[in-house]
Amino acid sequence: MQLFKALLSQLLACAAVLGLRTLFPLPISVWQAAAMQACLAALCSRGFRQPVWWLPIHLLFIPTILLGLSWQVPAWLYLLMLLLLTLLFWGTVKGDVPLFLSSSAVSEALIEIVSREEAQSFVDIGAGFGTVVVPLGNAKPDMAIVALERAPLPWLLADWRCRNLTNIRVGRSSFWDQDLRQFDVVFAFLSPLVMAKIGEKVRREMRAGCLFISSSFPIPNGVPESVLELNDRRKTKLYCYRIGRI
Repeated sequence: MQLFKALLSQLLACAAVLGLRTLFPLPISVWQAAAMQACLAALCSRGFRQPVWWLPIHLLFIPTILLGLSWQVPAWLYLLMLLLLTLLFWGTVKGDVPLFLSSSAVSEALIEIVSREEAQSFVDIGAGFGTVVVPLGNAKPDMAIVALERAPLPWLLADWRCRNLTNIRVGRSSFWDQDLRQFDVVFAFLSPLVMAKIGEKVRREMRAGCLFISSSFPIPNGVPESVLELNDRRKTKLYCYRIGRI
């Protein structure tokens, strides 16, 4: 759905610029027309209520193509870039969850939390490149850890990084298909668009007394047991929810 909205935004913006140039044949350059198209595409995107991180994509899409044409970039390179971006941001292509990377401060905080909880099992339901599970697996070798990642390239890198950590299983599957009953601690760094559904899932599946931790994005209408603000660049907040008390 987001890709359809993005494509429609670009097409509407192109049609608007062509229409304006036909009705009002002003002497504007190709780059000026491209800038107008980019701004209109961004406005259309907001009108379709796309997430704000789509704005730079719309603003840079046509200007980047023009820049590539002016540099005479080979046509196959565009296809290669599209393929790599698709493999990297597979969650965005298939749904509404972009790729977010956690800081080292998040990993350090999670190590403290699982130690305090005496957790025996942990799952990261959007593992990315393994930035959370790798340090966690090294620090807690006796804890069973599952890392779930849908995007092919991040999954491949996470799997390679975990190749010597026998306590970590890296799975290329959707977190919606994962039963959460077996885990003492569940961690997520996803998107505000899915947090309401995630809240329903953890309430339905996780065992009472277990802990759900969401980085940056709270569960709507949920009551966290605690909120930890970390001293990293983003001032990341970890929302900790005790199952049975959300």
